Amino acid sequence: MNTQIIAVANQKGGVGKTTTAVNLSALLGAMGQRVLMIDLDPQGNTTSGLGMEVDDKSIYEVIMGRMKLTDVMEETEFKNLSIAGSDVRLANAELELVEVEKREYRLKTAVQSVQQDFDFIFIDCPPSLGLLTINALGAADSVLIPIQCEYFALEGVSALMGTIQKVQKMNRHLAIEGVVLTMLDARTNLGVQVAQEVRKVFKNKVYQTVIPRNVRLGEAPSHGLTISLYDPRSLGAQSYQQLAKEFLARE
Repeated sequence: MNTQIIAVANQKGGVGKTTTAVNLSALLGAMGQRVLMIDLDPQGNTTSGLGMEVDDKSIYEVIMGRMKLTDVMEETEFKNLSIAGSDVRLANAELELVEVEKREYRLKTAVQSVQQDFDFIFIDCPPSLGLLTINALGAADSVLIPIQCEYFALEGVSALMGTIQKVQKMNRHLAIEGVVLTMLDARTNLGVQVAQEVRKVFKNKVYQTVIPRNVRLGEAPSHGLTISLYDPRSLGAQSYQQLAKEFLARE
């Protein structure tokens, strides 16, 4: 199997994007896949969510062309999972690269040097459609879109789809990997209605597995743990395990 490079993106914040990136990547590693996580969000929540900290070696240095990706990659405590971590300095990259030629291709160039070492490379995008997200989409084969089962869920997704179409001019192979429904409160009609609406729009791209709203999922990152380690019996853990199996079955 060729390396799959997947951007996890939705410019609407708080949709379970980083939670999905962290838990899916760690579970795929546990299932024997070699995984690299690239944290392209200046908030660095994926980095801390996997129990890691960055020093002066972060993805920021790679985007700025001062280091190679291999210089900043570290193995996490999770099986088969490495990370190129991020911190707040990455927020400066958009400004610093304004006048740099081929700035949209910085990440693509960096990833090419390591992709033969991994089965999956995930890129956790920032919740915006700026230069960092363009870099991620330019480097990726496909986009994984988490959408929360709440009012206005599809608002913002249309903007993301517009950006994907623009990026396809420079990355013709960019496709939709799939759509993950998150934060479902099954007690409400609204959540169920939104899920139906999303399935109407994205059809078979939507995973059958739906991630529920789950208190334990929210607690796990503060301990630097995935949900499977923090509370393996929780509904959140079971849902992400199911999603990982469904994800692999589609590949």
